[in-house]
Parts: sequence; structure tokens; C-alpha cells
Amino acid sequence: MASTSLSLAPSFLGNPIEICIVRLPLSFSFVTPSYRTTIQALTALGVGPWRVYTCSPENTTNQTYRGRPSAYTIKFCYASLPPSNITYEVIQPVSGPSIFADYLASHATAGSEGGGGLHHVAYDCNGIPMEERVKKFDERGYSMVQSGTWMEGSTFMFFEGPQGVKGTWVETIEFGGGEWPEAEEWFPEEAGQERGQEAIAKEVKVEESGAGRRKGIE
Repeated sequence: MASTSLSLAPSFLGNPIEICIVRLPLSFSFVTPSYRTTIQALTALGVGPWRVYTCSPENTTNQTYRGRPSAYTIKFCYASLPPSNITYEVIQPVSGPSIFADYLASHATAGSEGGGGLHHVAYDCNGIPMEERVKKFDERGYSMVQSGTWMEGSTFMFFEGPQGVKGTWVETIEFGGGEWPEAEEWFPEEAGQERGQEAIAKEVKVEESGAGRRKGIE
């Protein structure tokens, strides 16, 4: 075997925080997406409940694709499987150029529009500043191929491996402060109903507490 001078580089990736599966929509419309097919299958394995969101030019700034500003829309779904707290993510490209659409196109088979599968792993990079993360990826030959800041809070960046390992993607995320917005959709639907009931109960408790304080003042 030929010798190599490659040595193991110090790791800066930190902890894996997310595993992503990319899926092809049943149609390129907002009403019949295939993310449901995938999350239904994963729910049967006990992964869930799922929260569904949209990332689009309307709620995501600084959108880029392969180094250039580019508008794109994707559906993304989140679920966690205790006790590991690793996040499962299902992404469906809806419109515009993206590495997710690229993946589906490259995995297309004869007679089909494209195929899904495991796409990337996300790392927290031990919480170092995003600028430093970009620099460290660049030093190792990984180039940023997709990015954006969702809901003015969470910044995400995807990096592609160097020549010879193209199509190998790593994501890093910097979450903004505050709570996430309520999901556009929950799956199973009962999970959303339970969440709604919990929110109502919390509001009632707050109102009752406030009424008690006002009564005490009176």
C-alpha cells in the first residue's frame, strides 16, 4: 500500500446535533408534499412528533447557493428522539436552486424524478463564532454551498467536501435567542392539539394569577 503524508487534523466539529433525510415531493406544489411520506414512516419507528416549517425568501435572509445570492424555498420537519436529544430533520426542496434539489437529481433512477436518502449531519462546532467556523472549514478544503438566516435568528451554513469527495455535506447552525415560532403543522396531528391545550392551560394559569393579584390590590 502506498504511503500517505495525510495526518489526522484536530477536530473542531463538536457534537453532532442533527441528522437529515432529504425527500422528493410527490409534486412541486405546496399542497401535496412528500415529507409526509417520510415522517409517517419514521413515526412508525417511534421518531416524533414532528414540527413542520417553511424556509423561504419571505422569512429567511442572506440566502445563498454556491457563493451567490439565490432565493429558494424548502419545507423542513424536526423531531427529537429522547434521551439522545439528536434532532431528525426531513427536508423537501420546493423551489429555487439548492443542494437538496441537486441531491435528488443526482440520485434519480430511470423512470423517476429523483430519489431521497440520508443527506448530511449537522455539528455545533462547540459554539465558536460562525466566522471562525467558515475559516476552519475553508482551511480544510470545504466550501460553503448554501446558507441563510431563518426568522432573523438561526443562521445555517452547509459546506461541501473538497475535490474527490464532492456531494459530502456538513451543516453548522447558530441558533438565535428566544423561542421558536409555533409549527405550521404537527404530525401526528394529535401532538399539535396537545401542544395547543398545554398553551391554553398556561394562558389560563397566567390570567388567573393576574386576576388574583388584581383582586389582592382591590
